[in-house]
Amino acid sequence: MRDHPRLPTSPGFWRSPLRGTWFTSVFGLVLLVGVTVLFVTGLVSYAAYNPGLSPVNDTTPDKGILGFYLFAWPAGPVWLYRFTQGLHVTLGITLIPVLLAKLWSVVPKLFTLPPARSLAHALERISLLLLVGGGLFEFTTGVLNVQLDYVFPGSFYPLHFYGAWVFFAVFVAHAVLKTPKAVRAVRHRLRHEDDDLVSPDPAPPTVSRRGALWLVGGGSLLLFLTTVGQSLGGPFRRTALLAPHGGPDPGGGPNGFQINKTAAYAGIDTRETGAEAWRLVVTGRTGTVRLSRAQLLAMPLHSSSLPIACVEGWSTADQWWRGVRLRDLAALVGYDAGDPQDVFVESLQRHGAFRRAALRANQVADGRSLLALTVNGEDLSPDHGYPARVIVPAAPGVLNTKWVARLTFGDL
Repeated sequence: MRDHPRLPTSPGFWRSPLRGTWFTSVFGLVLLVGVTVLFVTGLVSYAAYNPGLSPVNDTTPDKGILGFYLFAWPAGPVWLYRFTQGLHVTLGITLIPVLLAKLWSVVPKLFTLPPARSLAHALERISLLLLVGGGLFEFTTGVLNVQLDYVFPGSFYPLHFYGAWVFFAVFVAHAVLKTPKAVRAVRHRLRHEDDDLVSPDPAPPTVSRRGALWLVGGGSLLLFLTTVGQSLGGPFRRTALLAPHGGPDPGGGPNGFQINKTAAYAGIDTRETGAEAWRLVVTGRTGTVRLSRAQLLAMPLHSSSLPIACVEGWSTADQWWRGVRLRDLAALVGYDAGDPQDVFVESLQRHGAFRRAALRANQVADGRSLLALTVNGEDLSPDHGYPARVIVPAAPGVLNTKWVARLTFGDL
């Protein structure tokens, strides 16, 4: 069976003249840099949720030592999360052709017989399966999340988080073993290596290796150009053809910018948000205060120019928000500027993730953090969180809670 040319276990089955150490090494070195950046920016994105602050922010149970790097996410610069998560998503999509080309170039190794010649060889084969499977899993779940297509079982956050650690651990071990050889192959342009990647009976070439590299690079460039606009916003958004939030801004007027959840999706009942029914409940050290929207509008109002940036990699342009500072609301229940506190935010939203969220004291204390009542000079629309929403600089979009009903200040 091993030598039957019609079976993938036979070296004669794989006849492409492109395969070889040089070709594989080029893609491997690109992925070495790209995957490392993806892993680091993925950890940064996880830290931005302040997962140690409150269980509602963290749907990744029992992370243990995997949370060793976590830090208090800063409230500035305002574009921080837009940049880090935009880089993470755009780079991940851009690397898809490179990943597929790399896997194609080494696929004969996955069918090599015997499966294990020794214990060391068996461990190497297992690591390859983890490497290939982990890479496909991380890229696939990432793309599905960007496309808002949650067909995978369970929550995206723990799946992607634990998958990233497994994949990157195997990736690092593989890189330590293979990078020196890859660097030598690329530096000396070894094109006719005597190894098991080179077909013993190559077919006539239909494209040169340089042409194949241009094809993969062109595919990556095309994905980059049709994705990056969702992070840049403005006129570039029209180029984000593959992004759910690409294209022109939805609707018109001051509220005509991207949203993830509509009021209808969140189950918001207009009878609850009307002037007679809705009250903001603020709780803290000195008790509880209930405020109508008219009372909030009568308080000192402040403005902030801030974007909304989401884990799917999309962001809005900077919008002009106006409302009451979170630290001023904290002052109503016994906390002054010199005593900043965390806040637990609860929404009228009835279903879906992040109906509740927690913000750190440094975010509450920042003067740009608002309970927004208007945007771009007009009342918030129902889809943008009327009667009030949180807007915080540099925070992931889901922490900018809409349809706010209660704020609880204190040490979380």
